[in-house]
Amino acid sequence: MCGKLQVSVSNNGHQSEPTINLDHGDPTMYECYWKENGQDLSLTIPSFQSLSYFSNPKNLCWFLEPKLEEEIKNLHKNAGNAVTENRHVVVGTGSSQLILAALFALSKSVNDPINPVSVVSASPYYSSYPEMTDFLRSKLFEWSGDALCFDKDGPYIEMVTSPNNPDGVIRESVVNRPEGMVVHDLAYYWPQYTAITSAADHDVMLFTISKCTGHAGSRIGWALVKDESVARKMVKFIEINTIGVSKEAQLRAASILEIISLSCQPAHSKPRELENFFKHSHRQMAKRWQQLRDAVKNNDLFHVSKFPTQYCEFARGSTEAYPAFAWIKCKEGIDCEKLFRGHKILTRSGRRFGCDPEYVRLSMLSRDEDFDLFVQRLSAIRGEAINGN
Repeated sequence: MCGKLQVSVSNNGHQSEPTINLDHGDPTMYECYWKENGQDLSLTIPSFQSLSYFSNPKNLCWFLEPKLEEEIKNLHKNAGNAVTENRHVVVGTGSSQLILAALFALSKSVNDPINPVSVVSASPYYSSYPEMTDFLRSKLFEWSGDALCFDKDGPYIEMVTSPNNPDGVIRESVVNRPEGMVVHDLAYYWPQYTAITSAADHDVMLFTISKCTGHAGSRIGWALVKDESVARKMVKFIEINTIGVSKEAQLRAASILEIISLSCQPAHSKPRELENFFKHSHRQMAKRWQQLRDAVKNNDLFHVSKFPTQYCEFARGSTEAYPAFAWIKCKEGIDCEKLFRGHKILTRSGRRFGCDPEYVRLSMLSRDEDFDLFVQRLSAIRGEAINGN
């Protein structure tokens, strides 16, 4: 056990049941690996270093640390999940900033001063897309809802999350019109979550260190962009938004990605004993999904999706998908988020993803103690709970 469960105390001094927060995808599951394998990872930055805004003035992304760019390419080569040749690497403060940078860049290329470009994604879509798109009420782009229902003429941007958040399904674009532009959000296309069937090769691909390594607090993401003009517009957005990205965070991220790449090497090539990060994390995810399935077995109150087995180029064998989130459907007529909240389990309602309240999304990446307690409570929820809703 690598974490400690928070236990609340009531006014009369008795311990009360703690609330388990599985609403957010906070990747604290990875603490165990880094405590065991990253103890000697230290980063010392002298006070005179990294004073300048610039990392490499000659690079298109002038604030991208060369070491981070190198390790991003090494990581994708080792994981086999994305093409990096002839791509521009753009670093951002997490993939959230890069999503907005991509929307800015693509809608700016349309150059229509009157009509904002429609942004769509197939339901169930990532719950933050609508809010992120409309938060600043930009005249460049606007949220237009479910891509499956989109019938508006003119240019549009489709967000394709694959594997999808919340349901873990591998996705492709669904609108497919000549005037469309597509952003592929591949935050979860890593070997611990899904089979790597081929190296992704799209015009704009977004990744983030948070779901790859668990270091969400470093706020580092990157885009692999084919078109130079799109990459330049994305860099311009980040320049105006934050004047670049923290060098300290970039250097830490580079060190972490280097360790992961080293862990993927044959034993004789490693400088020390280092467990393969992706294989370790894959086992953890497989174990948790088995626990979840066991907890709802023979319980007709909940439905948990099953995923096909596919050949994984990284693992060199067939594997099932183990998504970072579980997309659970409750029995018809039940508000699933409300049901879980009644058992002190916080989830995210299907409403947030463009679906019915019978669905909830819950994180599979919490600490061991939290996840084990969640499984215990889930096992105890039976059909009689319907009457309490």
